[in-house]
Amino acid sequence: MNELPTLILAREHIQQGLTPKELASRCRSGSLVRVRRGVYVDGGAWRALNPWEQYRVRVSAAAETFVAPTIFSWHSAASVWRIPTVGIQQPVHALTLQNDGGRSRAGVVRHYVPPAGMNCVRRDGLLVTGRVRTVLDLAAFSPFAEAVVPVDHVLKADAAQRLPALSKEQLLAGIEGNYTAAASKRIRAAVEFADPRSGSAGESYSRAIMWMAGFEAPELQHEVRDVLGLVGYTDYYWDGVRVAGEFDGVEKYVRPEYLKGRTVSQAVVDEKERENRIRALGNGVVRWVWADLMAAGQLERKLAAAGVPRRRARSAR
Repeated sequence: MNELPTLILAREHIQQGLTPKELASRCRSGSLVRVRRGVYVDGGAWRALNPWEQYRVRVSAAAETFVAPTIFSWHSAASVWRIPTVGIQQPVHALTLQNDGGRSRAGVVRHYVPPAGMNCVRRDGLLVTGRVRTVLDLAAFSPFAEAVVPVDHVLKADAAQRLPALSKEQLLAGIEGNYTAAASKRIRAAVEFADPRSGSAGESYSRAIMWMAGFEAPELQHEVRDVLGLVGYTDYYWDGVRVAGEFDGVEKYVRPEYLKGRTVSQAVVDEKERENRIRALGNGVVRWVWADLMAAGQLERKLAAAGVPRRRARSAR
């Protein structure tokens, strides 16, 4: 994750050495970007961020404009915990303990929770719901395919943040007394389906879409070997038809832990050679990217064309 830029607050313009007129001028030129009313960041630093990192900055910006301490929740808490979610157009989510119809405004959606039993933690200077509550909220109020993404993620240890893996039992134990019967049912469906072997948010989202489209469940992280030794591990594999599925997320070609000292061009060449070795063993290979997941029915069509078997009839989509 990139280092987040320092927030520039309009109320501190004197300390910053900027007049309101200069702030407006720099925004017009692009050297500053207004994140929300009264909060700015360096334009170049902002444009270097990924969309989910920009969202994380919006959460911090919102915190700077609130008078009272605020507990962030849902996608906003997930961004602080670095738990991946699907979608980049989310508002800032926060909690309210007053059941008076809500106080959602200025890009912030507030969700009522009863004060009894509500707890939060301070992380990166912000008050957020705990990991378990954050994931359960997302599972309770997101579509199934999106809900699987954060649940898969927390079932693995987060080495970068030194956070232990959560168990399915821990997640399910957090349901009692906090959710309606309908929300509890949605949570249980996501938790039961979740699998810590999923390697990324895109892989998790893909697997959920496959299931909803009626395809047979694939083997995850299937080991492939040839006469030269280990070829690698495919994201998905359907043994009955000998088809490997590969989700090509951008992380594979830009993040240091994936590149392992290689250039981007070397990583692309290595990936092509890996696919050639998989095909040489008599396997088919079907690949897709985020754009395929965002286009309704596109992944379904690709899998069907590759001969991936279904456990039930073709979906309505």
